[in-house]
Amino acid sequence: MNKFWIILAHTYMTRVKTKAFLISTIITLLFIIGIANVQTIMDAFSDDSRDQIAVIDESGELVEPLSQTVEQSDENMELVSFDGSEEEAKTAVQEEEYQALIVLALNDNQLPESIYYANDISASGNQMVIEQQLQQLKVALATQQAGIDAATLEEIYAPVMFETVALDETAKTSEELNQTRGIVYIMLFVLYMAIIVYGQMIATDVATEKSSRVMEILVSSAPPVTHMFAKIAGVALLGLTQVGLFVGVGYALIMSKQDELTGGIFEYLGIEDGSVSVYVYAFVFFILGYLLYATLAAMLGALVSRVEDANQMMMPMIMLIMVAFFIAIFGLNTPDSSLVQITSFIPFFAPMIMFLRVGMLDIPTWEVALSIGLLVATIVVLAIIGARIYKGGVLMYGGTNSLKDLKKAFTLSKKE
Repeated sequence: MNKFWIILAHTYMTRVKTKAFLISTIITLLFIIGIANVQTIMDAFSDDSRDQIAVIDESGELVEPLSQTVEQSDENMELVSFDGSEEEAKTAVQEEEYQALIVLALNDNQLPESIYYANDISASGNQMVIEQQLQQLKVALATQQAGIDAATLEEIYAPVMFETVALDETAKTSEELNQTRGIVYIMLFVLYMAIIVYGQMIATDVATEKSSRVMEILVSSAPPVTHMFAKIAGVALLGLTQVGLFVGVGYALIMSKQDELTGGIFEYLGIEDGSVSVYVYAFVFFILGYLLYATLAAMLGALVSRVEDANQMMMPMIMLIMVAFFIAIFGLNTPDSSLVQITSFIPFFAPMIMFLRVGMLDIPTWEVALSIGLLVATIVVLAIIGARIYKGGVLMYGGTNSLKDLKKAFTLSKKE
């Protein structure tokens, strides 16, 4: 047991001190700090001046009502009447005295029409606002000409009342689902990235030791099985350190800016009112998912002798993770579909998909227990088989970059 802790500590400390770990951690922390301060950063770079749009109103009736509605819908835009000719106004736009020019007129039916001039029409924000408000003005004038009462028209265009009510008292409301959907998406993405990053870390670590012949010394000093599980535990501790650091810094920033971050994206993502059970299940499925794929990664890493071959050997595992992630993303909109229900009991998909169902739906406890039980049983079986293959695989050198070498590694483990 003493050798287990020595290898675990060595794996952890070696990885913590690497430049890749330190740089990736610092960059991610800066990204988290930037997200928490995004409103402050946007305010610092925002230009308080309003976009001035020159207007030539040939009808003499449209500029005032249009100016009022535009400025109400967009505070950063201001319509300014231009007294000169159209050519003079175009020149002023080209010299950037105005953002754009609008020429307003009434057609034969006494309805508004316009031409919009700008140096660059790819930035369509202003013109979309003006077009929408001009359309509303046209509707108002047309209904006035037709003798339709404005109140009647407003009632016609008012959105229909449509309320969704779940008959099942335990079912979540649409507001709860929207809040949970955001936080489940974040957890799924973290789980997906963590499994790939830390799983590959284990595989490349084992391959690196084999390529430098350090493995022969390690095997002679400690049993391969002890070495494998110490390696898995060491990288797991590394992952928990990194993820814990991210969560801790993020939580501290959110709490320190709680008043500023109320509503908006944080309310949409469910961070304000996130259920504690969601975080508990996230931790449980994170650990189980990591153990499942880490054991598989260690086994695959033991089959290769070069770091270059490790990525190729990891492709089947990465494909499994990707399939699970894409099914989970699909399940965010339809968490009760048959595909999501069935795959939530498949151990290689369960860490993501059962977590999705737990977060989005109120499912029976026995389903969660069954999924976790199958996942734990698969981890145990995979650990037993993986330990045997790892035991023989670490002694294999040469062009071992095929899954066919699993049988060869298993045979070698029996000869010891």
